Amino acid sequence: LTGRLDLHLENLTPEQIGERADCVFCCLPHKASAERIPALLAQGCRVIDLSADYRLDSPEVFEKWYGVAHPDPERLGKVPYGLPELFREQIRGAQLVANPGCYPQTAICALAPLLAKKMIRPNGIIVDSKSGASGAGKSLKPHLLYCELNEGFSAYGVGVHRHQPEIEQVLGKVAGEPVDLIFTPHLVPMERGILSTAYSCPTREFTQEEVMAALREYWANEPFVRVVDHLPNTRECRFTNYVNVTARIVKDRIVTVSCIDNITKGASGSAVQNFNILYGYPEDTALI
Repeated sequence: LTGRLDLHLENLTPEQIGERADCVFCCLPHKASAERIPALLAQGCRVIDLSADYRLDSPEVFEKWYGVAHPDPERLGKVPYGLPELFREQIRGAQLVANPGCYPQTAICALAPLLAKKMIRPNGIIVDSKSGASGAGKSLKPHLLYCELNEGFSAYGVGVHRHQPEIEQVLGKVAGEPVDLIFTPHLVPMERGILSTAYSCPTREFTQEEVMAALREYWANEPFVRVVDHLPNTRECRFTNYVNVTARIVKDRIVTVSCIDNITKGASGSAVQNFNILYGYPEDTALI
């Protein structure tokens, strides 16, 4: 923005930011966000938090998966999960919104319709996800250096990735009962994009046409969810706020495939979408 804005970078406290801003996009790491957000809220500021601090409902679950006590446990369970496709009305009147994780959005958009319609069992689900390197964050780690990452492909966080309880919690609300799944993420040598393949057990025999019809009906009015006939490619969603979803019947399983741009729909795009809802703008304002 050099030469376009006459603004200076300032070192402000949360209290000073709250006095001058109507809405804050908080992009701090987990724990650091929850240590500063209460001061912003006390100033009457609205906050869209891109960390994981307010996504989980239980302080105990947060501590188990993130390894630290939550700095603001009283708010957990009271903050709307910022996935407009499911929680638009709760977001609309909120002061604080918990922006969703990137992996969870692919899993939730693929599985929520089938769980809501009782077409799949809530257990025995496997979510296999692949992400570009930007999904692993900006911290300096040897395995994220380009020369280490390029021409390689690996799983990480097997059984311990922090997005697993987030996926289970949201899908449990959709299903109306606990959801139990295995989530395994992988890093692939590309800059951005997530593709998730989920395997689930149907509650009875369905045709592929029935499953696709269920996805289309559930997401019919959502501007950023595209139910497609072909198998999605991350390139189709690159730099956009779209989620592409499809499904196949394979033997006795329903296989769903979904993809997003992890930086746009997976983070900043969802945050802008939530901002638009908070302030009454058309939901696709400033988004493609």
